[in-house]
Amino acid sequence: MPGSATETAQSCPECGAEIRGDNRFTVWCAACDWNVDPEKPRPEPGRLERAQRALAQRHGEQLLAEMSSGQEPRPRRDVSAVSATALALIVHGVTLALAVGGIWCVVAGWGGIGMVAGLMPLLMAWALAPRVGRLPDDWPVLFRADAPELFALVDEVAEAVGTRSVHAIAVDGSINASVTTYDVRGRRLLVLGMPLWEVLTPEERIALLGHELAHYANGDTRNGLVVGTATRTLALWYNTLRPHQHPTAIEMAVDAFCLVPRLLVWGMLVLLVRLTSRAGMRAEYLADRLAARTASTQAAVGLMDRLLVSGSYGVLLRSETNRAALGGPRSTRDAMARADELWGRLTAFAASVPEHEYERQRRAGARRGHQVDATHPPTHLRRACLLGGEPSTAVVVPQDRRTGQIAAELATARAEVARCLLRDGFED
Repeated sequence: MPGSATETAQSCPECGAEIRGDNRFTVWCAACDWNVDPEKPRPEPGRLERAQRALAQRHGEQLLAEMSSGQEPRPRRDVSAVSATALALIVHGVTLALAVGGIWCVVAGWGGIGMVAGLMPLLMAWALAPRVGRLPDDWPVLFRADAPELFALVDEVAEAVGTRSVHAIAVDGSINASVTTYDVRGRRLLVLGMPLWEVLTPEERIALLGHELAHYANGDTRNGLVVGTATRTLALWYNTLRPHQHPTAIEMAVDAFCLVPRLLVWGMLVLLVRLTSRAGMRAEYLADRLAARTASTQAAVGLMDRLLVSGSYGVLLRSETNRAALGGPRSTRDAMARADELWGRLTAFAASVPEHEYERQRRAGARRGHQVDATHPPTHLRRACLLGGEPSTAVVVPQDRRTGQIAAELATARAEVARCLLRDGFED
């Protein structure tokens, strides 16, 4: 895909229409959709993923219909959210019971066989216990003193979406962005993928910040400390209790013994997914709407389009990092010294993506539906939701002075991320 663009022309083998395209991208026919989605079908998902997809499809389309009819879904603690929290507390209660039982066995059997019996539940409780998030140690992390203008922009966006700002910003090599919490006080962390940040316009960057910060205020319980960690615990239980492939006689006996616990864990996991699915879909639509109200509908839609072709950005990054690696250690060192070239090539490539590739990705996404991601509404539904409502103007407007200062504040992290990518390679 990387390289110079060359216009191509051919006739569609299905309908005979003329197809004009770009040799770097998939050739397809806009008249009959020939070759619009040539990717191979994904492997058949597991039972849990199938259940997630079915729920996501139903809730995603229901919420789109509500929003299109003027019934904006608002964040709220409904019966499903309360039930999910109660179920999560039961899961954590089991973990606590394992810890208490293990401690009792160790104390009561001190010096005897009871100590050995207590170690197993203690180890299980330690593995299943909720984990407090930490700041990443493999990517640059910025605090207010490091990037005052960037934090000022984040503060302004946070105020616009109606939430508190963040305490730290991590910059990594992903084509993505996210929010999470860290340490026991639940401090807020914004993670910005530098490859994504580089290809966005200043307006689209504000839309990105608005979307991510909106997740702190829109009632998404899936990633919270109580429900999120309970989901992880149940998934760990389920994977641990899965039957062996090509089992021996002893393993068959173990699988039979674990059948009832496995079904119980499976039922609780599906129930927790069912209780949180609608809230998760609602959270994404709300985040999109808040992003549009903060940065404008045009900027929010532009951000979605950029994300549609993010796979192409990944191909270019892999090509650049592989080229550096094939040149040997000296080539890698030289490439690391010219980190700006990596970002220059990426932004030039992003600016050259033709409209017909965006349109192909939109049509392919509509065909795939929830095959790609069972936790978000499909992009074509989210895009339709924004374009179907009243267009919003920007509340937070980029300023040339601030944009330049933010670029200067991110310069060191920008170079460090490029060096890491060129040294270690790019992974999706």
